[in-house]
Amino acid sequence: MAKYEVIIIGGGPAGLTAGLYTSRAGLKSLLVERGIVGGQIINATLVENYPGFPNGISGAELGSLMHQQAVKYGLEVVAAEVTGIAPGQPYSISTTEGDFEAKAIIIAAGSEYRKLGVLDEERLAGHGVSYCATCDGFFFRDQEVAVVGGGDTAITDALELTRHAKKVYVIHRRDQLRAGQVLQQRAFAEPKLEFIWSTLVEELVGDKVLEKLKLRNAKTGQHSILKVGGVFVAVGLMPNSRSFFNVVDLDDAGYIITDESMATSTPGIFAAGDIRRNSPRQIGAAVGDGVTAAMSAFKYVQEVGNGARITSP
Repeated sequence: MAKYEVIIIGGGPAGLTAGLYTSRAGLKSLLVERGIVGGQIINATLVENYPGFPNGISGAELGSLMHQQAVKYGLEVVAAEVTGIAPGQPYSISTTEGDFEAKAIIIAAGSEYRKLGVLDEERLAGHGVSYCATCDGFFFRDQEVAVVGGGDTAITDALELTRHAKKVYVIHRRDQLRAGQVLQQRAFAEPKLEFIWSTLVEELVGDKVLEKLKLRNAKTGQHSILKVGGVFVAVGLMPNSRSFFNVVDLDDAGYIITDESMATSTPGIFAAGDIRRNSPRQIGAAVGDGVTAAMSAFKYVQEVGNGARITSP
């Protein structure tokens, strides 16, 4: 069984930052990522609010640069899914690519797209139903599509889709957007966008591909049909914490509870990024979490003995 001082679960900005800091501190570190290294940011066409890039940078490029920098300082990366963590010191981490040991663990597994939970959503996924406008927008060129949601992600997706679709409906359950003011101004100025307020999607209809949406007005109860070639769901995120419910304490929504040092309820296990409670779910915040979690893990490894013999990460 391969042995490490720190194992980081998740390869988004929080996990990559943590891996950069622990590796530079001299700790033998492994990052385990089940998908593509970079996390959710790889789906962002343009990241405009991360310091140091006044003209913006694509999410895929930013994720790649973070990955390169961490690996440069010695971080090892394995493509695998964590299936369990056994208590003890050191911890035993089971994955689809074998078992590993670590003195400290940083959970930075992020979140996944929340589903609408309506009829035929799973069946039509990839056949007109998408959760990533950047990934799939091109396939709906010159069609009419819908975006469900009213936050930053939904409006960013809607604006992205105007590059391809001839018309984009934004369906929101409230009568005003939750997105930031800059995004709202852009959205309201975009002639290809049409807003459908106070409305819920009740059913997705289509044989082999999506053909239309069954809608209900949340205020009047009136039903309607909207014919679209695609629908992009952007109604929030769910923490990827299912594998850790019996390892650390979670809140009612499934987010990992941490203190200000990113420590969880279990000694030696830390959490960072979108998966922890009260995270603002921004790249800058995830990077900060990763730094804090790495420094806390470094201190913990020193305390349990046989850690890196330097004074600070």
